[in-house]
Amino acid sequence: MALKPLVLWVTVSACLIGAVRVWHHLMRRLELAQGADWGSKWLNRLDGLNRIWCTQFHRLHSGKIRLPATGPALVVANHVSGLDPLLMIAASSRPLRFLVAREQYDRLGLRRLFVAIGCIPVKRDRNPRAALAAARNALERGEVVALFPQGRIYLDNEPAAPLKRGVAYLARTSGAPVIAVRVEGVQGKGRTVSAVFLRSHARLRHFPPLHLREGDADRFLRRLQSMLTEK
Repeated sequence: MALKPLVLWVTVSACLIGAVRVWHHLMRRLELAQGADWGSKWLNRLDGLNRIWCTQFHRLHSGKIRLPATGPALVVANHVSGLDPLLMIAASSRPLRFLVAREQYDRLGLRRLFVAIGCIPVKRDRNPRAALAAARNALERGEVVALFPQGRIYLDNEPAAPLKRGVAYLARTSGAPVIAVRVEGVQGKGRTVSAVFLRSHARLRHFPPLHLREGDADRFLRRLQSMLTEK
């Protein structure tokens, strides 16, 4: 009878030791998968988790977005689903600061994460001046800002709408290169949260950097739109 407490103690101890080992192995794998330094151990581990999720589950194997090693840059993409930002982060060697619609920024359970990774909220129904100022300040600090200049989720079968001119303003005032990325192969097109869990054959098509010259905004926007909407 005296052996029963001892057996129980040994069993519980073995389970705890096993759980700790599994935890450390998992954390180590996430750290090895990390591809950008977010300035926080836990954010870096989330970066690793996202890269594993995108490459293994969504089968993303499109190479890295060609960002400058240092200094400001604008990354712009077409917007087909809620998975798009995760794919872009998984393909980036530097943290991306996204402009995010206010209603998405304030989603329950996501706001603290968006704040931690430096997202910039944008109110669709108001003048975006404050958001553009925050984005410009980030560029002046040498950060990489990412946005979807179509303004909302747009599918290829929809009539093309003019791009928001904020991207031209940021490119002109910051002098940052604009790197266009076209998102393709997403299974959950038109969806937001559920698109993250619908397995895809995701691809990112990369284009050479663009620079906006003074007085060339309309031509710049047309060229950018052709990159984001081409089949």
